[in-house]
Amino acid sequence: MSTKDFVEKDYYKVLGVPKDATEAEIKKAYRKLARENHPDANKGDAKAEERFKEISEANDVLADPKRRKEYDEARALFGSGGFRPGPGGAGGGSFNFDLGDLFGGAQGGGGAGAGGFGGGLGDVFGGLFNRGGGTRTQPRRGQDIESEVSLSFTEAVDGATVPLRMSSSAACKTCSGTGDKNGTPRVCPTCVGTGQVSHGSGGGFSLTDPCPDCKGRGLIPENPCDVCKGSGRATSSRTMQVRIPPGVSDGQRIRLRGKGAPGERGGPNGDLYVVVHVDSHPVFGRKGDNLTVTVPVSFAEAALGGEVRVPTLGGPPVTLKLPAGTPNGRTMRARGKGAVRKDGTRGDLLVTVEVAVPKELDDKAREALAAYREATAGQDPRAELFQAAKGA
Repeated sequence: MSTKDFVEKDYYKVLGVPKDATEAEIKKAYRKLARENHPDANKGDAKAEERFKEISEANDVLADPKRRKEYDEARALFGSGGFRPGPGGAGGGSFNFDLGDLFGGAQGGGGAGAGGFGGGLGDVFGGLFNRGGGTRTQPRRGQDIESEVSLSFTEAVDGATVPLRMSSSAACKTCSGTGDKNGTPRVCPTCVGTGQVSHGSGGGFSLTDPCPDCKGRGLIPENPCDVCKGSGRATSSRTMQVRIPPGVSDGQRIRLRGKGAPGERGGPNGDLYVVVHVDSHPVFGRKGDNLTVTVPVSFAEAALGGEVRVPTLGGPPVTLKLPAGTPNGRTMRARGKGAVRKDGTRGDLLVTVEVAVPKELDDKAREALAAYREATAGQDPRAELFQAAKGA
C-alpha cells in the first residue's frame, strides 16, 4: 500500500462506516457491499467491478487491526499537513535532523516507542524513507476472499468436499501480468524501473512515492492489454474443491490459509473465509455435538416399559430400553450416535419420548381403555397440581 493511498483514500467512506467502527461493523458493511457489487452479480458492469475492487481494498486494510492502525496513524500525520517536507523545508531551509531518532530507525536507537510513535508507523515509514536515496519495493499480501456454501444436514455432520467459484484480483492471464499485448513493456523512464520517485532531499533523506507514470509498476506497456488496460491485474475466476470438516454448524466461518487471492511481488496469498449455511432435516436436529430426535411411543409402552427402535443419521437403528412409567417428554441418550467432534469422536443422540394418542379406536381397544379407566377411578393425576396451586 503506497503513502499516497494511505493519505488520499478514505477507506471508511468507501465502506460507509465511521472511523470508530468496530470489527463487526466493518465486516457487516463489507459483506453487504461486496454482495451488491460482485462481478458475478453484475456481469459486464465495469463500474461495479471497479467499485468491488475499491471495497475489497478498503476491507483489506480496515479488517486487519495492524494495517488499520498504520493507516490511521499515516492519515493523522500526513493528511493533516503536519509533515510535508519539500526541497527547502517549511521555512525555506533544509532538514538536518536524523529520521532514525524520530521513527526509531536501526541507527538512531529509541526502539518502537521512539519519538512518541508506535511500532506500526515503522512498517509504513520503512518503505518511505531511506538515507541513501534508494528505493525498496515491498511484497504485498493477496486479498482475503469470503465465500458462502450451503450444505445438507448430513453433509454438515459428516463433512463434505464442495466446489467453490471465486473471483479475485490476479495477474492478467492475457498479458501474463506485463500489461502489454506483446508481453514486452518498456522500463519507465521516469523512475528507471524502480516504481518510485523521490521528492526533496535535505539532511540526507528523501521521501518516495509511487511513480505517477507507471503507477508503481516500474514498467510502461507499449501496447496496453485490452483486458487489464495496461495495469497487469485483472479479475480472475476460478473453481476449487474445498473440504468442509465434519461437525460444522450453521453460520460457522471457516478460515483456509493461503487459499485467497494471489500476492504481488512475491507476497503470500490471502486467506479464504467460507461461511457455512446448513439446511434443516425432517427428522433430526442439532444441539452442539449432539443430535436430537423425537420418538413417538404408545401409552402401553410408556406405562409398562419395553424396547423401542430409534433411527440414527446415516446408520442402522438402535434399540433403547424404555423403563416402565416413562413420562411424556423424557429424554434418553444413545451414546456415540451424534455429530463428529474436532477430536474425531462423536457426540450423542438425544432421544425425546412423545406419548402418541390414537385418533381412532376399535371396539376391543375402547373396551380395554374403559376397563382401565374404571380400575383407576380413585387416582387423580391432577391432585398434586391443585395442592401446589393452593400453596403458592
